[in-house]
Amino acid sequence: MRCSLLPLALVPLLLAGCGRIDTATHVATGFVSHQLCSATFVTGVEPDGFYREAIARSMGPANFLLGYTVDRDRREVTARFAGLAESRAAYRGALGCLVLKDPPAPEERIEPDAVAPSLLPEIAGPAAVEPSNPALKAALDRMFEEPGSSQRATKAVVVVKDGRVIAERYAAGYGVDTQAIGWSMTKSVTNALLGILARQGKVSMQGPAPIAAWSDPKDSRHAISLDNLLRMNSGLDIGQSLTASASDAFDPTAQMVFAERDMAGFAERAPLKDAPGSNWTYTNANTLLLSRVIRDQAGGTAAATLAFARRELLDPLGMRHVTLEFDATGTPIGSSHMLASARDWARFGLLYLNDGVVGGKRILPKGWVDYSAALTPHSGTYGYGAGFWTNRGDSDGARYRIGRGMPADAFMARGAYGQYTVIVPSMNLVVVRLGMSFEQRNDLDTVARLIADVAALK
Repeated sequence: MRCSLLPLALVPLLLAGCGRIDTATHVATGFVSHQLCSATFVTGVEPDGFYREAIARSMGPANFLLGYTVDRDRREVTARFAGLAESRAAYRGALGCLVLKDPPAPEERIEPDAVAPSLLPEIAGPAAVEPSNPALKAALDRMFEEPGSSQRATKAVVVVKDGRVIAERYAAGYGVDTQAIGWSMTKSVTNALLGILARQGKVSMQGPAPIAAWSDPKDSRHAISLDNLLRMNSGLDIGQSLTASASDAFDPTAQMVFAERDMAGFAERAPLKDAPGSNWTYTNANTLLLSRVIRDQAGGTAAATLAFARRELLDPLGMRHVTLEFDATGTPIGSSHMLASARDWARFGLLYLNDGVVGGKRILPKGWVDYSAALTPHSGTYGYGAGFWTNRGDSDGARYRIGRGMPADAFMARGAYGQYTVIVPSMNLVVVRLGMSFEQRNDLDTVARLIADVAALK
């Protein structure tokens, strides 16, 4: 189709050049098909409602050009953009959903998840914990209020104090076992898997990263370390992933996650823009490269990587309602695509609250938690550590969060649209919030207020 024949609504795309429209439209359809597939077949929510709440708002004026069909028999979702692009995502059981590309992903046998005993004591009974404290109940009420707008859409809140759930609440259609997308909270899970490999002596955070394409010492990327990738200061020139809107269809990291078969392969081809360690740019590419390192060390396949994650991390924490999604090469989409129940996100937070130890067993290396929460140079506007956002160190982001009720020692896994797992060692506290927030700070102020409310309890 010639550019001159495109609908008026595609004028913003034309400004970026006609040659980029094909990529942008396939990113859009990949996004819609993948997220609707995960919501329908993993989370288990009604797809039309999820589309209205979680997708339509992010697509802006291009939304009316998008269409989708859900095939429950085949467990697939197909998305179309104005006759220009089409993507199909399929549910693959334990491996979650995948946007289908040629050549197809290899068939892999996933062994049944043998339930290993949890090392973490139970944090609650089977029913949702409604607080008896009136002040805490009022704090939960505020988390679910929608004053004057519908831009927050809180779906789950869990408050864990001294190792037990003291308050939780769920929106209609969600419950204690419902798996919800963590978006970039998944980066913190990648941190944990990398930490386990470091404890086992299989990787070193310093020195050149084990990426074959950069193995030549003459390659300017050879000096990039795993630490650089985890801290987002690798210097790679491959876009940024801090925003979440339809315009991101032109960002190369959006292309990587929603339109590429081999995500890490796409990332490793990026040139170097800055010397490693000299600048900070938050990009999913860094974490996808780490994800492939994890895959390679775990056995080279999705099945082996999932078995490693279950054996070394998920089972010891009693995380029973988790789906880690993979690309077509068996690499976990460790930048953004793990779904888990709110309680399981809380269990994950408890690992970091307890210095990487669960049930007397060290899961993460000694000192890894403090390393993860230590401020990365040049991230001061936001306050970023190593796979976690942090209030430690001098940063504008930390000052803002502290000013709204988060203690200075707090750090958090944080994902787009308002996903939070906040860890507060000084209060022996973990707070999880899941939802679909489109307000300016993705519900950060309300989460900080909840922590302040818990701190004020008598």
